[in-house]
Parts: sequence; structure tokens; C-alpha cells
Amino acid sequence: MADIKKVVLAYSGGLDTSIIIPWLKENYDNCEVIAVSGNVGQGTELDGLEEKALATGASKLYIEDLTKEFIEEYVYPTLKADAVYENKYLLGTSFARPIIAKRIVEIALAEGADAICHGCTGKGNDQVRFELAIKRFAPQMKIIAPWRTWEFKSREQEIEYAEQHNIPLKINRETNYSKDKNLWHLSHEGLDLENPWNEPQYDKILEMGVSPEKAPDEATYITLSFEKGIPVALNGEKLDGPAMVAALNELGGKNGIGIADMVENRLVGMKSRGVYETPGGTILYHAHNKLEEICLDRDTYHYKQQVGIRYAELVYFGQWFTPLRESLAAFVDKTQETVTGDVRLKLYKGNIIDAGVKSPYSLYDEDIATFDEDEVYDQNDSAGFINLFGLPIKVQAMKEQAAKNSK
Repeated sequence: MADIKKVVLAYSGGLDTSIIIPWLKENYDNCEVIAVSGNVGQGTELDGLEEKALATGASKLYIEDLTKEFIEEYVYPTLKADAVYENKYLLGTSFARPIIAKRIVEIALAEGADAICHGCTGKGNDQVRFELAIKRFAPQMKIIAPWRTWEFKSREQEIEYAEQHNIPLKINRETNYSKDKNLWHLSHEGLDLENPWNEPQYDKILEMGVSPEKAPDEATYITLSFEKGIPVALNGEKLDGPAMVAALNELGGKNGIGIADMVENRLVGMKSRGVYETPGGTILYHAHNKLEEICLDRDTYHYKQQVGIRYAELVYFGQWFTPLRESLAAFVDKTQETVTGDVRLKLYKGNIIDAGVKSPYSLYDEDIATFDEDEVYDQNDSAGFINLFGLPIKVQAMKEQAAKNSK
């Protein structure tokens, strides 16, 4: 322990990292602890953070504003890929970790730190996401992960330690959900949610919106404009990434959009149940995919669906800074060159209802698709096509029939 004199801590001010500061000083010979908090849109969770960090033993706190970079360089590339983990999870925690970890490494190297510490549990995915990023940018850096070594076995014991050390907490034993919040989403895990038979107490846990039952009885219409797969305007108003997501969070939240209750397969092997709130993100994913329906040819659209599954796995598994993820992103960018246009949606009681789509690059041709008389499509051509397309199955059937007749 003597060789570790300065530690940079990934600090959120939550239960785990709140007690890690005094724990590090107790177990690493009163080492200096520098706390770093990455602002990716947590909002009021950052209030009073510096005072708390210093009061519990940190020598300083960096609060790094990463919100714009987070949305436009991590969220939007994932959106363009239509990457969804296991059909439900829009990766809110997953792509927030690499950007935070990268900045922590930069500060640790600038400060001459001996180690980087995080508060991720040994059961979770975040330990992998943080540490893979650290290995990418500081391969020789020591990593301290208290949850893998310390004496605490539960969040209840952590709360007791915090009380003994007069560390203020924003939670209590009754509201001790494990949460992660950023501009894109809010996750809830633990307590009654650990039993998948229990219906979530939405009136108790929802923070970014309301349940569909409490949404207005009147629908909300919106129009989203995209340029090369990137959302650029809402109802005609140009918005940058953070402003776009914030505006859609408000619209989606009040209409009960974007609540996902799922049991997911964690990278470490276990299944875990969580409730995710992603109101704005759910709208963006829906609108983006709707625009791709008319802008991408069939083969590209179908192949991109496969890429989206793999892309989501890479993000979920913490493999953001890898050649494969970067290569898939290059493929996705190529597919987005014509994904430009407008999507009109109706938001109503948890539902996103398509209300119109248009693009200057649309591949939809009314003259070809019409059921009325046309002079573009010769329906007689289909007979020859079907004969050739069905030739393998016809030959197989003939061979089977001949074999039966020879018996």
C-alpha cells in the first residue's frame, strides 16, 4: 500500500463513492484522494458535491462538463446504429462510462496519480466498462476496486459505515434503490425490483415522467428533422444534442413514453432486473428508424439491423474504444449519408404513433407501389422471377418425388 500515495476516484456522491473516500484513507495510509465527477446531465445530483467530497476527505473535486460530448459523440453514434441491447435497453449507463473513464484517466495522468479507483461492484457491468477504458488510455495504471476487496457485503452495511463516519446521504433504507442518472436515462435496480414477479411501483420510482395511466388524454404531435442520421430540429427549431434530448425528455416524460422493465443478461453472467426511464431516447430511436424505412435500400436496412445488435453488445460490454466498434461506426456513418428528412409522430399514453415521414432521398415511389393502374411496373415480369427464385425448392421437391416413386 505504501507505493500508493495519490488516488483519483470516480466520484458520483452516491452511497458507494461517498464512503470510498474515508475507506481509501483508512486502508492506504492516509493517501491523497482526488475526486472526479463527470457531468453527463445528472442535474441536481451534482449540487453540493464539492462540499461533500472535501468534507469526507478528498483534497479536491473536479466536475467536468461532458454533456455535449456525451450526447453528440457517444449517444448519437449509437442512435445512428439503431443499437439496442436485448430489444429494450437503450444503453444509457453503458455509453456514459467510457467518456467519464477517459476523462478520469486524463486527470489522473496530469495529477501524477498512482492509482484510479471506482465504486463499481464485482457483480456489475460498470467495472468492466471503466477498467477497459483505463487500460486503453493508461495501460500501466493501478486500479482499485473496493467492492472486490472490502469488508462490506451489502448496501445496508455501507449505510451503517456512512452513519458511523457522519457522511450525509440522500437515501435511506426504504428508498435505497441503486440508480444511475444522466441526460439520456435513469435506471432503477434493487429492493422490490429484485423479484421479477413484483410490479414496479411507478408512482414511487419514476422521476423523468409519469406512467401511461397518468399521461394526458390528448395526444401531442411533434416533428423531428434529421440530417445524415443526426436529429437537428424539433418542430422546426434547431437544437444541439443536449437541448434536443432535454426537450424530448420533457415531451416524452409527460406522455408516459420510454419506460422499460427488463431482466437483462449482464456481461458477468447473471441476469439482473431493472427499470429504465428513457423518454427522449425512445422517441429518437423510433423516429430515426422510421426515417431509415424510406431512405435505406432493403439489403442495407436488413444488414444494418444485424450490425445494430453487435454494436449494442460492444457498447454494453464496455468495448467502446476498440477497433471493431470504431469500424462498425464507420460502416454506420456510410449508411447515414441519405438519412435526412422529417418524421411526424403522435405521443399518446405511452405510445409513439407514426403520423408521417418524408425525405428528399426517399426510395419509396408511389408510382411503383400503387395498387392503381400504372405504367412503371410490369406485373408479368414477376412470373419469370418466381420461376427462377423458386427453382431450388422445385428441384428439391422433384428429387424427393422421384425417390418416393422409385421405391
